[in-house]
Amino acid sequence: MTKGLTDIPGLKVGHATDLEGLTGCTVILCEGGATAGVEVRGAASGTQEIDTLNPMHVTDRIHGLVFAGGSAFGLEAASGVRRYLEQKGSGFDMRVARVPIVPAAILFDLGLGKASARPTREMGMTAAAMANDGPVAEGNVGAGTGASVGKIHGMTRAMKGGIGTATVGLEGRYHGVLVSALAAVNAWGDVRDPESGKILAGARVSAASREFVDTVHEMKRGVTAPPVGGPTNTTLVVVATNAALTKIQATRVAQLAQVGLSRVVSPCYTRIDGDVVFCLSPLGIKMAADVDTIGVAAAEAVAEAIVRAVKRSAGLGGIPGIGS
Repeated sequence: MTKGLTDIPGLKVGHATDLEGLTGCTVILCEGGATAGVEVRGAASGTQEIDTLNPMHVTDRIHGLVFAGGSAFGLEAASGVRRYLEQKGSGFDMRVARVPIVPAAILFDLGLGKASARPTREMGMTAAAMANDGPVAEGNVGAGTGASVGKIHGMTRAMKGGIGTATVGLEGRYHGVLVSALAAVNAWGDVRDPESGKILAGARVSAASREFVDTVHEMKRGVTAPPVGGPTNTTLVVVATNAALTKIQATRVAQLAQVGLSRVVSPCYTRIDGDVVFCLSPLGIKMAADVDTIGVAAAEAVAEAIVRAVKRSAGLGGIPGIGS
């Protein structure tokens, strides 16, 4: 048994959950700083401050990361995390103030609960204050509260997504190196078992059925997203390791970790998905491992985290979940 993303020393995870409005945010704190990279492959992403992760950017670390529901409105939660970190004394010392760097990414959950319910600055502060290094809560929590999957035939035939996390340990010469992932799964496509290829959660034959139609098959026979579908889907992922990485290496690991997403989300990276993968390496760690090896383990952790996200999510908002 592992704790998930908090298996990596230096990281804390906290959630703020609105079970009435069906939205929320998930905060990853790295108060001592973390080297970070990112890879955006979805065409409908919503992000903030990810330019700081560019290897050419002067900023060499971040202090937190936010995943939020609420579409673009949810980006407001990151301001609460910045305020919390400033009060804790975390951030760049600019002499006149401490400035925490907190990138953020959002998913669209306005179609499941109340469209007027969005993560706020106060929710960001709450999630940051709740963050700890214990086992990470999964399922219908935080950014996964209003998440769903399998939406080619609309929300009435979709299933519940959510938060999942997993850790993979390396062996042999890299014994002791860990690679963890946390995913907020709100995909347009289906989620499949990485071994058998069987659909675990996705678009159903009817609102009353638990039989799946197979989104890729439906697309190939000419079915497209509903007119109201729009850019309403996203799988947000963060991978982290206790191996030391440069910004270039962290970016490479984020790219390799995307393989795990493509193994289990079918299809992914569509024009109406905002799929993003971040990579974190907390500062001050001494472990080392080959970057490609870390990337391979990251892909495995991502696939497992996504599967856990749907398996741990119970039905909510009128759609069923595997966890119910």
